[in-house]
Amino acid sequence: MNKRMGRALFLKLLLVFFVAVHPLPAQEAHKAIHIAVDLREAPKRIYHAKMEFPVAAGPLTLVYPKWIPGEHGPNGPIVDVTGVKFRAGGKEIPWLRDDVDMFAFHCNVPAGANMLEVSLDFLSPAAAPGFSNSPTATAQIGILNWNLVLLYPLGPKSDDLTYVASLRIPAGWKYGTALPVERETSEGIEFKPASLTTLVDSTVLTGAFLRTFELSKGQRPEHRIHIAADSAAAAEATPEQVQHLRQLVAETGVLFGARHYRRYDFLLSLSNNLSFFGEEHHESSDNRGPERMLLDPPILRATADLLPHEFFHSWNGKYRRPAGLATPDYQQPMKGELLWVYEGLTQYYGTMLAARSGFWTPEKLREDLARVAAYLNNWPGRTWRNLQDTAIAAQILYGAREEGSSWRRSVDFYDESTLIWLEADTIIRRETQGKRSLDDFCKKFHGGESTGPEIAPYTFDDVVAAMQEVVAYDWRTFFTERLNTHGPGAPLGGLENTGWRLVYNETMNEQQAIFETLVHRTDVRFSLGMIVHNPGSDNSDAVGDVIPGSPAAQAGIAPDMKLLAVNGRKWTPEILREAIRHAKGGSEPIELLMENEEYFRSYRIDYHGGERYPHLERVESKPDVLGEIAKMRAPALTVGTD
Repeated sequence: MNKRMGRALFLKLLLVFFVAVHPLPAQEAHKAIHIAVDLREAPKRIYHAKMEFPVAAGPLTLVYPKWIPGEHGPNGPIVDVTGVKFRAGGKEIPWLRDDVDMFAFHCNVPAGANMLEVSLDFLSPAAAPGFSNSPTATAQIGILNWNLVLLYPLGPKSDDLTYVASLRIPAGWKYGTALPVERETSEGIEFKPASLTTLVDSTVLTGAFLRTFELSKGQRPEHRIHIAADSAAAAEATPEQVQHLRQLVAETGVLFGARHYRRYDFLLSLSNNLSFFGEEHHESSDNRGPERMLLDPPILRATADLLPHEFFHSWNGKYRRPAGLATPDYQQPMKGELLWVYEGLTQYYGTMLAARSGFWTPEKLREDLARVAAYLNNWPGRTWRNLQDTAIAAQILYGAREEGSSWRRSVDFYDESTLIWLEADTIIRRETQGKRSLDDFCKKFHGGESTGPEIAPYTFDDVVAAMQEVVAYDWRTFFTERLNTHGPGAPLGGLENTGWRLVYNETMNEQQAIFETLVHRTDVRFSLGMIVHNPGSDNSDAVGDVIPGSPAAQAGIAPDMKLLAVNGRKWTPEILREAIRHAKGGSEPIELLMENEEYFRSYRIDYHGGERYPHLERVESKPDVLGEIAKMRAPALTVGTD
């Protein structure tokens, strides 16, 4: 037997009894755990962490967070945790990963040891989609979500574990976070003791170019935004932009009548080297956008609902949380059946608060609603998969690829629920002759007395009961039908109730045009029935999706094929659109030269309907309820400077 095999067998025999779970002894569970994180190599995409666990001799299991609140799936990026070492009594001790649960580490604390030291590194990816699996650092920005770099003892609830955290950042960098600070020293930042729940819920944003703007001067609780960007110019916010954010704070005060946080910090990182998304926290939000988000008005118009959406989550998702998502730690599976409330209601108010705070004009709001209503109304996946299933299956749908999305469906509980909650809002207004609205539900369900961070779980029955208190109506049937039926078509009753209707014409939808520029795609879903990645983009010339039953699909075109030429000429977005315009009313098909792996073929699309883009058209016989919903509720704030 060679030495390597002998040592492996020894370790296996030594640790064989650790395959069972071994929680932290009760007498140690109340003692604080120390964690020190070093981000000085963040530009190299390496995070370093050291932890000290009070322990007693015997077997112990530590776990890495798997189910991350707000991500609705077992997304903890354990694959990028490296360099794991355990030490006790001045010596390195062996550990064994559980062979079923890859997130669990078993060890045996030697006799006489009362402290276990654990060190590890986290390797941030350079490019990847998603949440925890996405890039967290650039040359000028570092984003620390504590769940990336920590272990915790199996057994106690996250509320019952206390962590004392410290952080070192690159020289000259600044930071922003909602996590209360104890002191700053030459060695870094020391935070006040916090529960593991609070720690994981408190992202830290650091950067070489970081600006902070106050959003509620002289008021309690405080609100501020920290902006870190890959350039100094991109981190600047104009007085008008700051005004809109202050209006957003004021609007939520009127909407809910209460706040459930000690202070709120918007964290906004702007870089083309980070994935674009937002993640909610109770007292802050991790928002990521393009570098020029605040510099280019069209980009801001396309993304202006991001901050309202994540801010709304402080009440809907963090304070009021579906019972199936209110788990006691980060290893328990979450159940997403109520994500149509958690994310859907938030998506609805994200759009409305973008309008109420002044980021969006009424015209811009209508363009966004038209885009959403149109794609869902043409989504054939609705014929087999109901909306409720997209919520239940969220943990697998978040990572689904673009190809086939119109038939598979995606996380449609965001956008489709926007239409459902819009309809609910219009019903309340109709039944009460305009005296009440969905705002009253929000104040009743999410408001109450102002508190610090806490969780109030709810069920479907609780939602129905609260809606019933706002206005008597068969809300159970209303929601059940919209969650469990298959169409045909999207639930457009809310739009019809607002005094607007969905129409198509040859004028490009403003929101669609901005998104096309932002993501480098050409969207002709409402004419030919497909999306194509533009030349020179990451997935250059590839067909992203083809809607089943559309002219492109009937001609034989499929996702992942590459578009090479249109009517014999090398394709560009404008050449493709010109071909669609030229074919209108004629008889000649549009000919597309496609590459399918190593084979080339021309496909003839028999389509003559011209360009089609969605918009909302006014129905003059009905009142403009949509305009009323989007109006500011709080007194308009004046533009000011810091």
